[in-house]
Amino acid sequence: MASQDWVEKDFYAILGVSKDASDAEIKKAYRKLARTYHPDTNPGDAVSEQKFKDISEANTVLSDPEQRQQYDAIRAMGSGARFTSGGPGGPGGGAGFEDVFSNLFGGGAGGGRGGFGGGGQVPPEFADLFGGGGGFGGGFQQPPRKGADRTATTSISFGGSIKGTTVNLRTRSGEVIEVRIPAGIKDGQTVRVRGKGQQGPAGAGDLLVKVSVKPHKFFAREENNIRIHVPVTFAEAALGGNIEVPTMTGDTVKLKVPAGSNSGRTLRLKGRGVQTSKATGDLLVTLDVVVPQNLTGAAKDAVEAFAEATADADPRASLAEQAAL
Repeated sequence: MASQDWVEKDFYAILGVSKDASDAEIKKAYRKLARTYHPDTNPGDAVSEQKFKDISEANTVLSDPEQRQQYDAIRAMGSGARFTSGGPGGPGGGAGFEDVFSNLFGGGAGGGRGGFGGGGQVPPEFADLFGGGGGFGGGFQQPPRKGADRTATTSISFGGSIKGTTVNLRTRSGEVIEVRIPAGIKDGQTVRVRGKGQQGPAGAGDLLVKVSVKPHKFFAREENNIRIHVPVTFAEAALGGNIEVPTMTGDTVKLKVPAGSNSGRTLRLKGRGVQTSKATGDLLVTLDVVVPQNLTGAAKDAVEAFAEATADADPRASLAEQAAL
């Protein structure tokens, strides 16, 4: 882009921003105008096409701190003087506009880098506005992109999801890709393997592996907590006592059952759940009171004696009140 253009064009006015606008304000203004005047939105409209060129040229300069500084200096100097396009041998023998400002900023004639007038590209951060389109008239070039991502699925054991594991996936070409599954992964989460997608001009995409976790017959996951059901005898539930329960590490831990615990009561063991890089869950122990199926004579006598001793207790006394509509 010729430096003379920088004197003649008011890029701030083109974008509709003030001369002290921030980078964010310039970016916001450009995005709004680009959506309105992009040729894909206005096919065959020469006015919109020129307008889009102008706002893209303005954004190219004002979004680059170095070019913006040069532009402001050139505009300030150019506003009070006229310049000719001739060099030392031109009319009047004076230095031309290009020469004056190339010397001022230590660059070659032609002004800023990647100017729009020279067939520049749409800035990458705005490529999503246009769906990756190439623009019009060959004036815009889409930046190189990585290849597309690939997807795959795998199934791991419950233990593998808790401790972490490694699986090997084979592609159609025979390549074996090692996928590391982090400890604490949940059923349905996805693991990203960088650089194992399809090849593209800017490199390979990624491989996205969706992980399915097989259920466990004893441990059940609830977010980062683990729930287990532990049977207790009637005596343990009524009188209380100490029991041992298994954990996911393979060892057991002692747990105190409070006296008078009902079936379904849940006790919590802190820090015995799923451990991830961000949090550690708890072990939730749900008590299931077991009723004996076959009583000996002495046991039956004891239960009958207990029933007689607690005959005044009616656990269903408030049912009618609760069931009232």
